Amino acid sequence: MASFRDLLSQAKASITEVDTNEAQRRIAAGGVVVLDVREPDEFEQGALADVLHIPRGHLEAQIEGRINDKSAPVIVYCAGGVRSAFAAKTLAELGYTDVVSMDGGFGRWKDEGKPWKRPVSLTQEQKNRYQRHVLLPEVGVEGQAKLLDSKVLMLGAGGLGSPAALYLAAAGVGTIGIVDMDVVDASNLQRQILHNLDRVGDRKVDSAKKTLTLINPDVNVVTYDTRLDASNIMDIIAGYDVIVDGADNFPSRYLLNDASVKLGIPVVHGSIFRFEGMVSVFHPLRGPTYRDMVPEPPPAELAPSCAEAGVLGVLPGIVGSIQALETIKLLLDLGDSLIGRVLAVDTTDMVFRTFKLRTDPSNPVTHVNRDRIQVRDLEGLCGPELSH
Repeated sequence: MASFRDLLSQAKASITEVDTNEAQRRIAAGGVVVLDVREPDEFEQGALADVLHIPRGHLEAQIEGRINDKSAPVIVYCAGGVRSAFAAKTLAELGYTDVVSMDGGFGRWKDEGKPWKRPVSLTQEQKNRYQRHVLLPEVGVEGQAKLLDSKVLMLGAGGLGSPAALYLAAAGVGTIGIVDMDVVDASNLQRQILHNLDRVGDRKVDSAKKTLTLINPDVNVVTYDTRLDASNIMDIIAGYDVIVDGADNFPSRYLLNDASVKLGIPVVHGSIFRFEGMVSVFHPLRGPTYRDMVPEPPPAELAPSCAEAGVLGVLPGIVGSIQALETIKLLLDLGDSLIGRVLAVDTTDMVFRTFKLRTDPSNPVTHVNRDRIQVRDLEGLCGPELSH
C-alpha cells in the first residue's frame, strides 16, 4: 500500500504548482478563480480576498455547481499546499484544464505580508436559519451577510406589503421600515396576512412589527405611523437600499417616484385589481421609472375611488411575493430584474405576460435632473391610505 508521502509525490507530479508571488501576479491580472479548500474554521480565521470556499471533503460534490466553465483558470490553496495539491489533481480528473496549486498555501502567503482579510461570517444560529440560502452559490455566506446589512422600506402594511415583508424578514433583510397610518380592520384579514383578529383596532405598523420580529429576531423593524407627504418623504426614505411600493393611489405613487428618483433609490412597484396584478422595478440609475410608464395622473373623474375595490385575497400574496423576490435580486445583484419590464398576471386564466417599458425622453423627472426635482403633494385625486 502506498504511503501518504508517495500519494502526495504522485499528486504533485501530475499537477502544476506556483509560488505565492506567481499566484499573486495571476490574481492581480484578473480572470482567475481562487479556490480555498480549507475547513470552515480555518477559513473564518482569514483568507485571500474574493475567494470561492469549498472544503476539500466537499469538492467533488460541489465544484461543478460552483465553477461551470471547466476551462476557467483556477488557483487552489490550503494551509500549506498539501490539500491543494490533492484538490488540483481531483479537478484535473474532473475535466478542469487550467488548475494550479499554490505552494506554501495561506500560511506562507500570510507570513510574507501579502493581503488577506477575515471573511464575513454568520453565527451558528444564523448558519442554521439561512442554510438553504448559504447552499446557493449565488448567495452563500457573503450574500446572506449582505442581506443582513440591507435596508428595505415597505410603503404600506396591507395586501402587498404583508407577503413582501414576511418573505423579506424570513430571508434575513436586516432592517425593514414600514410606513402606514391605518389601523387593522376585520375586512383587512382576507388578504393582509401580517395581521390577525386579536389585533383588530391596533395600529398596522405595530401589528406588522410584532409579526416580523416573531418570524426573525435578526430583523430590525422601524415603524412610521404617519401619512407620507412632501414634508416627510425625503427624510423617511433616505438611507434605504430599496423601496417596496404597496400604495394604492396615484398621489402616493407620484410622490414616491419623484422622491426616489431624486435620491436614486430603486422602487419595486406592485399593483392589484380584482383578479389582475402587475410588478415592475423602477430604477432611477438603470432604467425607466413610474412617470415613464404613466407620465401624468389621470383626471380626477377617471381616477379610482379611494374605496376598496374588489380583489381576490390570494392575488396580493402572489404579487407581493414577486415584489419580495425582485427586492432580494436587487440587493444581491442577482439575475435579470424587472428593470425596464412590466410583469402582468391575469389569475382568471393564470397567464403571465411581460411587456417592455422604455424611458420617455420627454420625462423631466430623472436622476440626472435631480437638483431641479421639486417633491410636491399631488392633490385632487384619492387620499393618503397606503395599503391595498
